[in-house]
Amino acid sequence: MQKPMTYKVAIVGAGENARDHARACINVDETKLVAICDISEQALRKFGDEFEVSHRYLHLDEMLSKECLDIVIISTWGVHHAEISNKIAHSGKVRAILVEKPISATALECKEMIAAASENNVLLTEGFKMRHTPQYLRLKEIIDSDRIGQVTSLQSIYSSPLVRFASTKNWRYDRDKGGGSVYDTSGYLIHLARLAFGSEPHRVFAVGSFCEKLADVELSASILLQFPGNRAATLTSSYQYGYCQATEILGTRGWIRMDLPYDQRSEREKEFVEKEDLSASIEVFMDNFDTKVYQFPSINQFDLQIRYLCECLEKKSPHRIPPEFSLGNMLVIDAILKSIKTGQPVDVADLATF
Repeated sequence: MQKPMTYKVAIVGAGENARDHARACINVDETKLVAICDISEQALRKFGDEFEVSHRYLHLDEMLSKECLDIVIISTWGVHHAEISNKIAHSGKVRAILVEKPISATALECKEMIAAASENNVLLTEGFKMRHTPQYLRLKEIIDSDRIGQVTSLQSIYSSPLVRFASTKNWRYDRDKGGGSVYDTSGYLIHLARLAFGSEPHRVFAVGSFCEKLADVELSASILLQFPGNRAATLTSSYQYGYCQATEILGTRGWIRMDLPYDQRSEREKEFVEKEDLSASIEVFMDNFDTKVYQFPSINQFDLQIRYLCECLEKKSPHRIPPEFSLGNMLVIDAILKSIKTGQPVDVADLATF
């Protein structure tokens, strides 16, 4: 058997999420983590020692000038994603950029990122790692096969009681660092809804939950997305409510229930429950009362994500999360934040005039 090609990877950002990416680079035969970049010397030293990466940079320009790279993973605060991605793309030194979600702070930034990547022949994609799991591949197969008919309604929840675990200094409570439940958690819900409906919502209405100490960011959001044909998705994201990952998708001939559709990690910074082997599932219920249950054992989504990216580079094939899909997500996020601020429904098309 031919040995797989090895792709040289650098990570920008040396926080906790970057460690998930680093472990994936070690686990996957096709990748080698060769460099890291962060503005903190202490973070670089700790990260570099932990993963035995000797090429450490405080400045992105220096790393890009000295390293020969295939893939750069951006794992910084979301407000910096666009600036970093555009600089990497314009350097002409890399083949692919994987940006942690959300891909940017606004839809306009995302559009600029797409242009920079396209001009420089760089594969740009967003880090929604769950899309590469057997659960999601099965879900898409079920929907595309028309087994439950046309998708007409979706309800999805992604909540964890972060307020019980994280101090008020956590970046998720800081708007200037890209915090807030909408940026951090709602993106998963929006992504799944758009995937399931196979179309874009044209109107958004949302309300947010705030507290005095953290008045700048919404701790929870209740969201209604209106799709063409009087179809709708109701979404709930939260840092306050009990831990829940659940989705129900209703079609014209049946319906689907998904458990753990977003993240199967049982322990992460003590934010979530601690339990081994969180398994995901899909249950399909037909109108004739036939039922089909699919079980999916716990799997490392970060491993699948980087392996699939390497496969796209090897085959020169399109990615299943094109940046244009991410632009759609950001347009909806922009609309949600505007709706929360104004207390009024927002037409998504009104925001796509850049």
